[in-house]
Amino acid sequence: MGEVDPAFVQSLEHQPKLDIIEAEGIPLIDLSPLINSSDDDSSLASLVAKVGDACKNWGFFQVINHGVPLKYREKIELAERKFFALSKEEKKKVSRGEANPLGYYDTEHTKNVRDWKEVFDFTVMNPTIVPASHVPEDKELREWVNRWPQYPPELREACEEYAAEMEKLAYKLLELIALSLGLPRTRLNGFFKEHTSFIRLNHYPVCPVPELVLGVGRHKDAGALTILAQDDVGGLEVKRKTDGEWVFVKPTPNAYIINVGDIIQVWSNDKCESVEHRVMVNSKKERFSIPFFLNPAHFTWVEPLEELTNKENPKYKAYNWGKFFVTRKLSNFKKLDVENIQIYHFRI
Repeated sequence: MGEVDPAFVQSLEHQPKLDIIEAEGIPLIDLSPLINSSDDDSSLASLVAKVGDACKNWGFFQVINHGVPLKYREKIELAERKFFALSKEEKKKVSRGEANPLGYYDTEHTKNVRDWKEVFDFTVMNPTIVPASHVPEDKELREWVNRWPQYPPELREACEEYAAEMEKLAYKLLELIALSLGLPRTRLNGFFKEHTSFIRLNHYPVCPVPELVLGVGRHKDAGALTILAQDDVGGLEVKRKTDGEWVFVKPTPNAYIINVGDIIQVWSNDKCESVEHRVMVNSKKERFSIPFFLNPAHFTWVEPLEELTNKENPKYKAYNWGKFFVTRKLSNFKKLDVENIQIYHFRI
C-alpha cells in the first residue's frame, strides 16, 4: 500500500497498544455432542449452556470439532493467497462498486477511517436480492451477482464449496443459540430462507506503523452471527465486557471464532450482546482471514422476539434488514458526514 496515507491513521484514543493482552476466558467450545448426534441429553444441555453463557458474557466464542472438513478450509485459503498475490491491475478487473458491492476492494472505511486491508466479497446465494437503495420510500429491488476473477481458476469452486459448509455450521449454531434462549430449536431458521449472507476474503499486508493503523477499526457486526477462520498470525481483538480492555484472540488451529451480531442482540432483547472488535496489523507478517456473515432475507423486519419480551419491555423498534444492510454497505465506499446507522438508533 506504499507510504502511509493519513487516511489510515487512527485518532489518538483509538490507536492500538502493542503490548498485547491475551483473551483468557473466551470460551473454547467442543461441538462434538451436536455433530455426532448423540442421544445424551445431558451432553447437549451442557453444550447449550456453554453457548448461552458465551453469548451473554463475551459475545464471542471459539468452536472445535465443528464438522467442517479441513480440506475445504485449506482449499479456499490457498486460492485466497493466490488471488491476493496477483497484480493490482489484475485484481481490479473484478472491482466492486456501489451498484454491485461484490468483488475486489482496497479502500474500505470503518468509522470513517480507512482500513489497512484488501478484500474480496461474494454472496452465498447467487444472485442475492436486496433493496435497490437505502431510501425508505424506494420499493425497488436489485440483484447482487458474484464476480469471479479469471485467476486463480479454482477460486470460484473453492468459495462455493466453503460457503455450503459455512451455511451448515451456521444453522447448527443458530439452533444452539435458540435453545440457549429457551426457544424451540429451529425458531430462528425461518428468517434465512432467502438470506443475504456473504463471505469476505481478507488480506492484511505488512504495515510499517502498526501502532497507528488498524486492519479493521472498532465495530460491531450488523448481521445475525459471524463465523471467522483466521490464520496463525492472528490480529483479532475483542473489547472485554468486564473492563473495556482490548484483548487479543490467540489463533487455535482449525477452530472457528464465532461472534453474535446485532440482529441476535435485538431478537434476544439484549440477553445476548454484540461486542465491539477490531483487527491489529503486523509489521513483519501479512495476515489472511475469512469471515462468513450470516444475514437474514432482505424483507425481514428485525425486532425483539415475542417469546422474549412483552408489551412493557421491548428494547428496540422494528427495522427493515434490507434497508439497514444497504445503508451500511454504502458507508464502506465513501467517507460519510454522519455516523453510520446502528441498532441503538432503534432503541426505545
